[in-house]
Amino acid sequence: MTQARGQGTEPGGGERDREDRDRAATVRVFIALAPPDAAKDELERELRRAYDAYPRMRWNRIEDWHITLAFLGELPVGTVPLLGPPLADLAASRGPVELALRGGGHFDERVLWSGIDGDVDGLHRLATDVRGVVKECGIPFEDRPLRPHLTLARARRDDPSSVVDVAAGLAGFTGRPWRAEKLHLVASDFGRGPGPIRYRDIEAWTFDGR
Repeated sequence: MTQARGQGTEPGGGERDREDRDRAATVRVFIALAPPDAAKDELERELRRAYDAYPRMRWNRIEDWHITLAFLGELPVGTVPLLGPPLADLAASRGPVELALRGGGHFDERVLWSGIDGDVDGLHRLATDVRGVVKECGIPFEDRPLRPHLTLARARRDDPSSVVDVAAGLAGFTGRPWRAEKLHLVASDFGRGPGPIRYRDIEAWTFDGR
């Protein structure tokens, strides 16, 4: 039998091809700060017992830990470069933000996080300015209130108690202060495959203001 033009060799093949093309034409983007290695190492040591006790949790890679300032979602690939120059200008005009990691908690018994301490007011001002840049670029996004946190892991659907238990164990954690030295424009492969979520810097700018 002759195969009709445009049909895949398997049911739904054409739909999957379209989804792959759509994903190739967009990128999932957010703007964030990243703790320095020393701060991440400190929290990693605090979490070692939890890593051993709860191996089924979907732990984020330590090198991917970040504090989201603005989540932009799926953007057309050609739109992303618009953000570069104004974000570079913003970073050049600002000094580093003094922060620390402290305690832990969870969202809906599914997402485990560490809290943020230090110059939280300065963090909110920076997030407001970052979101202003995005709006000035004409890029629509969901402007949710900032809840500063560092996402550590996600529970599997059949194991919500793990996140609650680990969050309780982090309650007394107080990390040493550190300086957020750079503003990061980040891409995520969330939802693009069965493996762990991966992040990569599209670009990053040093805070040069004093």
